[in-house]
Amino acid sequence: MAAGRTTCAVLAILFFGLPLLSVAPMTGAQAKGVRTRNVLVLSSGRGRKSLNQMESSLRSRVPFPVDFSIIDLANPHFDEDSFRANLAKALHSAYGEKPDLVIACMDQALRFATQYHDTIFAGLPIVFMSVPSMTADQEKSPDVTGVAVVPSTHETIDLALRLHPDTTTLAVISGKSVTGDSFLAAVHSELLRHSSRVKEIDIVGPPSGQMLEKVAALPPRTVVLFQLSPEDSEQPAVTAFDVLTEASQRLPTYSLEPSLVLDHGGIGGATTDATQDAVMAGEIGARVLSGEAPARIPVVYLSKFQFRMDWRQLQRWHIPESALPPGSIVLYRQPTLWQQYKGYVIAGISLILLEAGLIVALLWNRARRRRSEKELVLLYDRLRLAVEAASSVSWDADYKHGKNRWHGDLQTMFGIPDSQHDVNFGDFLKLVHPDDRERVADTLAKSRESRKPYVADFRVIRTDGTLRWVTARGKFYHAPNGEPERMLGIATDTTARKLAEEALRRLSGQLINAQEEERRRIAREIHDDFQQRLAVLAIELESLSQDIGEKDAIALAQLRDLARQVNALGTDLHSLSHRLHSSTLDSMGLVPALRGLCAEFRKHHDLDVSLVAENVPRKIPNEAALCLFRIAQEGLQNARKHSSARSAELRVQGLEGKLHLSISDGGVGFNLEEAVREGGIGIRSMEERARLVNGRLEVRSKPGSGTTIEVWVPVPVSEESFLEV
Repeated sequence: MAAGRTTCAVLAILFFGLPLLSVAPMTGAQAKGVRTRNVLVLSSGRGRKSLNQMESSLRSRVPFPVDFSIIDLANPHFDEDSFRANLAKALHSAYGEKPDLVIACMDQALRFATQYHDTIFAGLPIVFMSVPSMTADQEKSPDVTGVAVVPSTHETIDLALRLHPDTTTLAVISGKSVTGDSFLAAVHSELLRHSSRVKEIDIVGPPSGQMLEKVAALPPRTVVLFQLSPEDSEQPAVTAFDVLTEASQRLPTYSLEPSLVLDHGGIGGATTDATQDAVMAGEIGARVLSGEAPARIPVVYLSKFQFRMDWRQLQRWHIPESALPPGSIVLYRQPTLWQQYKGYVIAGISLILLEAGLIVALLWNRARRRRSEKELVLLYDRLRLAVEAASSVSWDADYKHGKNRWHGDLQTMFGIPDSQHDVNFGDFLKLVHPDDRERVADTLAKSRESRKPYVADFRVIRTDGTLRWVTARGKFYHAPNGEPERMLGIATDTTARKLAEEALRRLSGQLINAQEEERRRIAREIHDDFQQRLAVLAIELESLSQDIGEKDAIALAQLRDLARQVNALGTDLHSLSHRLHSSTLDSMGLVPALRGLCAEFRKHHDLDVSLVAENVPRKIPNEAALCLFRIAQEGLQNARKHSSARSAELRVQGLEGKLHLSISDGGVGFNLEEAVREGGIGIRSMEERARLVNGRLEVRSKPGSGTTIEVWVPVPVSEESFLEV
C-alpha cells in the first residue's frame, strides 16, 4: 500500500512538474541554427518569483536560447528512500536526453541531485541556490557550485532575546528531516552562548495532535523559534499552520525564514535577500552554460541579513520600532486615520477651496464688472461731451435690434432738435445733398461689403435750408454669418474748413492770375520796349563800324564786340520774354508751345527733351492749356537744375474727358518726403495750378531712380477735335 502511494506521488510530481516548461521566444540566433540549451530546475519549496528572477538573470547573460523545465520536489514522502529512488528512476526515464545544466533550489533538491548525480545526471554540472551554507559545504564536488545562504540563527536568536529580555525558555519547532537536523544543530551551537540564561526545548516531527499538546504545554516567558514548513505536514487533520497558530497565540514566535510566520501570528526574523540569491545563481548558471567549469567557480556565501517584522505583532507584544535593528522592514502596518482617509480629506478640502475660490472669483468679477460699468458711464459721458464740444455727431445703428442712437450737436449740423436721438438712417440720407447722396450710399455699401472703415465728405441741407459740409467716418460690425449687425460712426462739421479752403483756393487763383498777368505785361514791355531799343542800338553800332572802316582797327574790333553783346542781350531778352509768356501758346495752342519749349531746352540748356503728343484736341481752354504749359516748364527747369539728367521725355495725351501730361527723366531723383518737409515751392506751385483747374498732380521719385511728374486736367475730348501731330 505504501509503495502504491509512493508511486502515485512520484507520478504526480512528474505530471505537474513537466508542464512547467519555460520556453524562450525564438531569437535570430535560434533561427540561424544555434543550439538551444536545456536547463532542468529541481525545487523543493522556493516560490515561483525567485525562480523567475533566476531565469531572467541567466537569459540576459547568454547569447543563445535557453529552455527551462521546472520540477517541484516538495512532498511529504520526500524523506523516504523508496520515494527518492522511484523519483530518480522516473526522471531518468523522462529525460532520456540529458539537460545541459541542473539547478537545485533549496537543500532537499541539492541533496537529491548530488545523491543521484551518477545515476541521472552523470557528468552534468549542478548549480544550487537558496541552500544553507552547512548543506552546501557537505555537498561539495567538482561538478557542483552555486549560492549558499548563511543561516541567520545568531541574528534571529539575539534579536528575540533582546526584544524579550525576561525569556527563560527557547522552544525550537522543526520538521524531522536532514534539513531539520542541520537547523537543530545550528540552534544548539548558538544557544551554548545563552545556556546560563535560557533552556532549550525541542519539538521535532511532522505536525500532529501530540505536537499541538507539546506546544500548548510550553511555559510562560518562552520564545518560539519556528522552522516547520507546510511540506512537513503528513496528515490533513493537523498542518504546520495549526502548530504555528497554537504557538503564536500565547508566545512570541520567530523564524529563520520569516515567510513561514509572517501574516500568520509570528513576529518575524532575519533572512537574506532572495532577489540577490536568484540573480547570482542565474549569473553562475550562465557562466557554466557558456563553458566555464563549476570547479573554477567558487561558491558564493550570502551573509547580509534583512530583518522582516509584522507591525501587528510588534503592537501586540509592545515592541517599539526603535528597538529594531536599523534597516528593518516592517510589514502589514495598519494605516493611520490620515492614511485611511487622506484621499477623502484632500478631496473635501479641495472641494471647499474650489468653492471658496469660485465665490471669491464671482465676487471679484462682480466688483470688476461694477467698476467697468462705472468706467463705461464715465467714458460715455466724456465721449458725449467731446462730441458736443467739437460740434460733432456720433451714431450707433443696431441692425440686429432695430435701434438707432444719435448723440451730439444735431441742431447745429442737421437742424434736428438735440432731444431727438432715435433718427432713422433713411431720414438721415434725405438730409444729404442730392448731388452727394448716391456717392455717400455707395461709400457705405462698399464699406459694408469690404468690412473696412469708411470716410466720406459730403454736404447736408439743414431743415432750415442752409448748407453745411460734413466729414463722416465709421465702421460696420458683422455677425458670424457675415451679415452686418452694427454700425458706429461720427460726423464732424467741416463747413468752416471748407469755406476757408475755398477762400484760399480763390486767393491762390487770384495770385496765379495776377502772376500770369504780370508775366504777360513784363514780357510785352520787354518785347515792345527793350528789344526795340536794343535793335536801334545794334543798327547804330553797325553804322558806326562802317564809318570807322579800316581807319582804326582797335576801335573797329571793340565796336563789333559791343554789337555781338547787344545781339546776345537781345536774344536773352527774347528768351526771357518767351519764358514769362509764350505768345505761341496764345496763337498756336498747347502742342506747338510745348514743342517750342523742348527746342529751347535743347538749344540753351543742353537737355535733350523729346515730345510725344497723342489725341490732343484742337481747342483747349486757356486755363487748362496755361496750367499744363507752366507745369511742363517748371518740371523741365527742375530736371535741368537738380536731376543731372542729359535727357527727358515730355508726353501729352488726350484721354476720355481729360488731358494727361507727364515729365520724366532718368536723373538722380530725390526723397519726396524730405522735399515736401523742407517746403520747396516748386511742387506746391504745380499742385496749386492743377487744383485751380480741378486737376490732379502726382510726383514719383526715389534717390537713384529718376523723377516722374504726372498731371490730369479735365478737358472735354472728342474724336473730331483731335489734332494731327
